[in-house]
Amino acid sequence: MPRMVPGLKALAASAACALCMALHASARGDDAADKASDPLERIRALNRITGSDPIKTEARLLSGKADETRKFLKEAVELVKTGKTPLTYSAAFTLAQAASRVNDGKAAEFFYRRCISQAVALKSSGRLRQAYGGLIDYLYENKKYAESARLCRELLELKTDDGKERIVVFTVTTRFGETDFVEDNRFDSAKGIRPLVHHLLIQAVTKQGKYEQALKLVENLVKAKNHWLEIALKGWVLKEAGKLQEAAKVYENALDRVGKDKDLDQEDRDSYQDNYRYILSGIYVDIKKIDQASEQLQTLLAKNPEDPGFNNDLGYIWADHDMKLEEAEKLIRKALELDRKRRKANPKIPPELDRDNGAYLDSLGWVLYKRKMFKEAKDALLKAVQDKAAQHIEIYDHLGDVLMALGERDAAIKAWRRGVELATDSRRDQVRRVAVEKKLEMHK
Repeated sequence: MPRMVPGLKALAASAACALCMALHASARGDDAADKASDPLERIRALNRITGSDPIKTEARLLSGKADETRKFLKEAVELVKTGKTPLTYSAAFTLAQAASRVNDGKAAEFFYRRCISQAVALKSSGRLRQAYGGLIDYLYENKKYAESARLCRELLELKTDDGKERIVVFTVTTRFGETDFVEDNRFDSAKGIRPLVHHLLIQAVTKQGKYEQALKLVENLVKAKNHWLEIALKGWVLKEAGKLQEAAKVYENALDRVGKDKDLDQEDRDSYQDNYRYILSGIYVDIKKIDQASEQLQTLLAKNPEDPGFNNDLGYIWADHDMKLEEAEKLIRKALELDRKRRKANPKIPPELDRDNGAYLDSLGWVLYKRKMFKEAKDALLKAVQDKAAQHIEIYDHLGDVLMALGERDAAIKAWRRGVELATDSRRDQVRRVAVEKKLEMHK
């Protein structure tokens, strides 16, 4: 995150304050109400913003009133297109972020494109990364994978070296922790971004279901660099393609390579290893290697005994495969208790979010079901589905099984149907959907 000097921070704060006053003047009924409704005035206020924190604040404020903001974004696009107002990079990025938040794709792309144009003109690597990254992320998160891939290719082909002779001096940190200076007589502001964009392109191609193309791209990357990051990416592509046995072997290789990388400090090594172990545990579950999955999670739990997620996942895997049910219940209850302690220690959590994690309640309900404690299981699962973040086919499938065990056939069918409605296009959800539809067919 860019740092601001004290003088600039004060200036940014005053600009943000001015914009807040303009945006909310109509609610106060003061003389500034006319300016607040004038899109030109609002853009001028945005043009005075500098600094990442004020940008985030204003994007959040704008997105608070989605309908009003969409109207303003439409007006702002027309004003900028017709040249009736200039637009600074910060203002364009604020509007792009706000458009992303209210899911206005056309406005988001328009303002991110304005950012990209300015970043290219300024030859700013940081702003190129921010602008392209913001738009690529927006498209990817909204499952517009073809558009995301197209944008990645655009950036990879972007020419920002104007051919002028110049000496560029920049600092690097050596593997021994010392600072050194490097000279380069060519300047390509997009150069440092391209390795990450290669990864994003491969992910976007994979998400389109073009697995063979993605595998060719990633194999070329592995041949060129032979680094564990690229190896792990290959494992991810294989996993997405459903080639789980191969994916497991590749992730095992990546895990081993991370452990031997002398250029990594211990904190980074632990972080990458924990991540790959967790991914491996999920793959092992899918290929029915439950002992290996348990081993990975037990290793993670030994290092992080107070992590609620690891406690929950190990308990759930054991419960789902009728293993160590008493111990599984203890782990899941510990996960719920640890999560409650975390919430209690965070005074910023609003009351409406201070509730038990739906996924952990699902695990509890499922282990209680496995232990033939159907009434208690039903109570836990009904609480689980109250969590908006827990609207998932697997949880409703569990609820349906519990209700059927209690003889509540109609309620069970209703739960299963709701689960089918919630199924995503992920491979795991589609497998679950087929199983639930068979239950519905059996009990119709």
